[in-house]
Amino acid sequence: MQVRPISPDKLAELLADRITALPGAGERWLRVAVDGAGPARPEVLADALVEPLRLRGRPALRVSAADFLRPASIRLEYGHHDADAFHDLWLDDGALLREVLDPLEPGGSGRVLPSLRDPVTDRSTRAPYTRLPPGGVLVLDGALLLGRWLPLELTVHLALTPAALARRTPADQQWTLPAFARYEAETGPADSADVTVRVDDPRHPALVERQ
Repeated sequence: MQVRPISPDKLAELLADRITALPGAGERWLRVAVDGAGPARPEVLADALVEPLRLRGRPALRVSAADFLRPASIRLEYGHHDADAFHDLWLDDGALLREVLDPLEPGGSGRVLPSLRDPVTDRSTRAPYTRLPPGGVLVLDGALLLGRWLPLELTVHLALTPAALARRTPADQQWTLPAFARYEAETGPADSADVTVRVDDPRHPALVERQ
């Protein structure tokens, strides 16, 4: 294994090239996930993929897993600071499959709901459905996405050392750290992802190249 420093711009270009080289690119929808804890800023990399994909002739639709959380009555059933509930219950996998990922299966409708629930107000966003053109790319960002059997053509994991994660996690979110430790132990996202990028400092990412 080698670790190669890479600029954020070059990382986005490299990933866009890899996405457009996937089997079926340009003919079917592709579903890409950028997985990482909040301090890794997966939404920033996911946003950065949109323009390079467009320049390669692949329209992209951005969706955030944070907009597909279960209702607070379920998320917080065991309290506001339960790390196991955060790991197991917060993400509404079923809604994400039903409204976003399954419609992009071969022969699907391409009709995607870009957001379901406002995580702050806990109310429906009432977002309208949108159609992703054939050959388009869904770019999903979020935390704890791997190991859930979500149908994805490419997965990218933004890795932080435990020390960096603890240092950069806000005080009011420190209770989530055991959930990420469990994620590392049970899922091994750095090994299971198609692409792993170390982001102890997001301004200076490093690409993990497996031999």
